[in-house]
Amino acid sequence: MADQKTLAAVASHGAARLPSVDVNSYNVELKDDEGFIGDRASKGAFRDIIENWRKPLRKAGEDPFGDEPSEAISKKSLDELLSNGEAEAAGVLQGAIEDFSQQLAIIIRRFLKLKAWAKTERIVVGGGFRASRVGELIIGRTAVILKADKVDIDLRPIRNDPDEAGIIGAAHLAPSWMFKAHDAILGVDIGGTNIRAGVIDLNLKKKADLSKASVWKYELWRHADEDDVKREDAVESLAAMLKRLIAKAKKESLALAPFIGIGCPGRIEEDGSIDRGAQNLPGNWESSRFNLPKSIHEAIPKIGEDDTAIVLHNDAVVQGLSEAPFMQDVEHWAVLTIGTGLGNAKFTNRNAD
Repeated sequence: MADQKTLAAVASHGAARLPSVDVNSYNVELKDDEGFIGDRASKGAFRDIIENWRKPLRKAGEDPFGDEPSEAISKKSLDELLSNGEAEAAGVLQGAIEDFSQQLAIIIRRFLKLKAWAKTERIVVGGGFRASRVGELIIGRTAVILKADKVDIDLRPIRNDPDEAGIIGAAHLAPSWMFKAHDAILGVDIGGTNIRAGVIDLNLKKKADLSKASVWKYELWRHADEDDVKREDAVESLAAMLKRLIAKAKKESLALAPFIGIGCPGRIEEDGSIDRGAQNLPGNWESSRFNLPKSIHEAIPKIGEDDTAIVLHNDAVVQGLSEAPFMQDVEHWAVLTIGTGLGNAKFTNRNAD
């Protein structure tokens, strides 16, 4: 296997050119008179809409959700209320779905007006919000709204479970020839609520285009549930997760490539620093003195006998990359990830005719 210097040159951090796609834009922060429009398409914004629907019912003493705060109701509970709950509770959710879908349609129109988003044919929607029936209905309703308004765009849910898509996409940060002598790589998805690390089974013998890649094992840490989490705590926890996964792969004789692909919120500089957009992470990740790839490399200098190569990119970019094998029928496509914030990225296939 090549040494660290060769591996590191395969893809720079935050690269605009990747093996299968060009990244035309990512982490776009659109504004209007009311602030960042992406803030209106987040999981928090949806809870605010639910709360607005509950207020008049609460005043009338007939809130079908009872005393539970809107932000505390789980996705699973919302799905259950929608399908089997009281009619008024389902009515509140249907109203919230409609309002959020209308807002998401407006935001998508704004993105499609950007020069970098010109000719976009398809948008996949990921993020934790998509991993629910309510989220799927919002995607479907938004697609209908756009089609009714004659906006020529194919809107669909991301194919893989979004919890896994953000890990699987890491396999597309480096060319597949790097992995031919190996079974798997490590992928990391850092978000405003969770940090996930997983072993990606590449399955290159089944499909060389990584369309059969899947998460073999992964670990999850909900840092948002803990008080006073510092940046150093997050890095140490991530390194410990990766070390446990390396040990599990070794125990199962799974040949790990000496490569870690990481998706992280924000604007990623070529040297691995984060320029902006990481405000939802614990501590200050945008400091010029902090470099996540270097910190992880110090903790895990080798995987097996080889030096560890690490590539860091924006989390929406990485989650979108999980769709790359399935986008060969279009040339220009994009991803929106709905979670703590609204992630976004626009791609052009490099192998398109």
